[in-house]
Amino acid sequence: MNKICFQLDGREVEVAPGETLLDACRAAASAVPTLCHDDRLDPYGGCRMCLVELEGAPRPVPACKTVAADGMKVVSQSDTLERVRRTMAEMLLAEHDPSNGIQEDELVSCASMLNAVTPPVRFKIERTWEDRNRFLGFDPGSCILCDRCVRYCDEVMQCTALEHVGQGSEAFIQPTDGASFLDTSCELCGGCIGTCPTGALYEKQAMGEEGKPKATEAETEKTRTVCTFCGVGCVLDVHSKDGKIVKINAEAGVGPNDGHLCNKGRFAWQFVHHPDRLTTPLLRNQAGELEPCSWDTALDCVAEGLQSVKEQHGADTLGFLASSRCTNEDVYALQKLARATVLTNNVHSCAAT
Repeated sequence: MNKICFQLDGREVEVAPGETLLDACRAAASAVPTLCHDDRLDPYGGCRMCLVELEGAPRPVPACKTVAADGMKVVSQSDTLERVRRTMAEMLLAEHDPSNGIQEDELVSCASMLNAVTPPVRFKIERTWEDRNRFLGFDPGSCILCDRCVRYCDEVMQCTALEHVGQGSEAFIQPTDGASFLDTSCELCGGCIGTCPTGALYEKQAMGEEGKPKATEAETEKTRTVCTFCGVGCVLDVHSKDGKIVKINAEAGVGPNDGHLCNKGRFAWQFVHHPDRLTTPLLRNQAGELEPCSWDTALDCVAEGLQSVKEQHGADTLGFLASSRCTNEDVYALQKLARATVLTNNVHSCAAT
């Protein structure tokens, strides 16, 4: 494949055809900030934080939307660009309330990196928002109208449950037609939370009493693991405090899910701490009551029971059903047990894989 060759900050660089100047800057370890950009979405160029200087262009251009071409001469770091980026950050800070801290506020982090300060005159967002759904929370004051949530819903989920309404100071984000998320095409996957750069969209389950978070992002311990709800193998990050789960999210670019999660993977974790959750095998005693036992005892009982049924009624009276949480390897092992050991072809996976 032919490479695109151009000059970046005085160095000759090569990128693949179709890659943007932002891709090139990242490959060259040039610290170009972004707020409206998500690699999973089409380039947008709305926040203007990634502006770079391009020889021959009358003004700085957005690196995220500018495709690299042979012979370009690009500057990604200069006093002028730093001043422009700082100004853009301060303009956003002027109408931005710091988020509740459940997740990192990328605007605040970006402003700190650029030494931007909150302007003395601020434009307070008076709009409030409540929704009867149990999972998705929204703070209009923390929203910077980057449209990442709207675009994620449209481009990735293709359900258009969010919309950008109005222009200028009258613009805002809302569920379609101002309805509850429950009355739109929303699937409650929480992908809008995952892509939101400021925490304006957040997990309601991560909020404690009096509208305060159970723990901020910095206070939680992150554990990377694999979701158990099906066999896809989505990689997710469990955020916990004092041994209790606060929230679950996923990192873009990691695992087969690339940061995407379904509603179960992101929100259905309460069973972990439920008092009725089984944590050890149970076996009925002679009185018919369930009692805790070891795994060896439980497996021996299952083997004896299967063998007894097979001897009395034949192998075809037995059937094996795999959970939808099983991986392909688990399902393969189960069918080998059924066909090669028990000698029955009555085996099925409820995931129909």
